[in-house]
Amino acid sequence: MHAKKPEIRYILWIVILLIILSAIFWYTASPVVVVNFSANSKEEFRYIWNTQHRIYKGDIKHGGSAIEFGYIFPDKDFFMMFDWWTDKGFQRCIDITPKWASTIDIYLDITGRIDMSRTPPDTIARLKQCKGQPDPFRP
Repeated sequence: MHAKKPEIRYILWIVILLIILSAIFWYTASPVVVVNFSANSKEEFRYIWNTQHRIYKGDIKHGGSAIEFGYIFPDKDFFMMFDWWTDKGFQRCIDITPKWASTIDIYLDITGRIDMSRTPPDTIARLKQCKGQPDPFRP
């Protein structure tokens, strides 16, 4: 009779360990996109993250960041879009293709456009202009 209690205890520890490892895997394998706003910008930005219709809105001050997690197993219809604008009328939008198990850093310059000198080329290759929106890469 005493042999069954240690067996159950080991099985319970294995189940708990599997749950913890699954959570760690999910957290580290999810793609992350970070949009970094210039500390020297003159205006505050408003933004909307739209990740497969999961929508977040926010305000960003000088030197701040907006962060969003992508899907770990995206389907063929997956999309991630980031819209940002100022109260004075500046507006841009990018369509982002995140990379599995990585962090994509996007940098915006003082005018709010994508800073081509700070944003890595492999990241820029994962960005597209949203349909019907101004080019986020040019003045």
